[in-house]
Amino acid sequence: MKLYDFPKAPSPRRVRIFAAEKGLALTTVEVNLRQGEQFSQSYRSINPQCVVPFLVLDDGTGIGEVVAICRYLEEIAPSPPLLGTDPTSKALVAMWDHRMEVEGFAAVAEVLRNSAPTFRGRALTGPLASDQIPPLADRGRARVAAFFDMLDRRLAESSFVAGPSFSMADITALVSVDFADRVKIPAPEGHIHLKRWHENVSLRPSATA
Repeated sequence: MKLYDFPKAPSPRRVRIFAAEKGLALTTVEVNLRQGEQFSQSYRSINPQCVVPFLVLDDGTGIGEVVAICRYLEEIAPSPPLLGTDPTSKALVAMWDHRMEVEGFAAVAEVLRNSAPTFRGRALTGPLASDQIPPLADRGRARVAAFFDMLDRRLAESSFVAGPSFSMADITALVSVDFADRVKIPAPEGHIHLKRWHENVSLRPSATA
């Protein structure tokens, strides 16, 4: 298998952490997003969506989207389980992971892509050009603040995001919180439950993947 990756991008980091938790050593191929390699004809022929991560299996099958890639990895390496172990836990992990992605990760991306000069003309991922909309950056900051509040409340009642065990939801939450910090939207100091959890999961060896 080959994982098309860019080390500084947050989306493929979710896959790398997931794989590290599984003990899987994936062969990675760097696609330099800063130099626009995702739009090259050679990479378009591999992934017309022009994004990373993208997993290519030994038989040539291509799998895009973080959740789909992680679902595949869960199937080929079931232990330790990161997507739940029974109908209830699987549903809860899916629910919380979706919330972390939509309310956290996507909100941070909304800020970055609608405010950073490097994303002019590329406010949305993918092959199509898209103009920045500055008011969306303001909306994104409000969304990130609400995300931090929600996550702190959740972690006041649960050791991990989706329940008593570390899961995909924690991976997405960790990457989202770190992504926000890189965009200069740090988690509030008063969010003690979020801070406790973040310190805990950041110590896992996989967090440096």
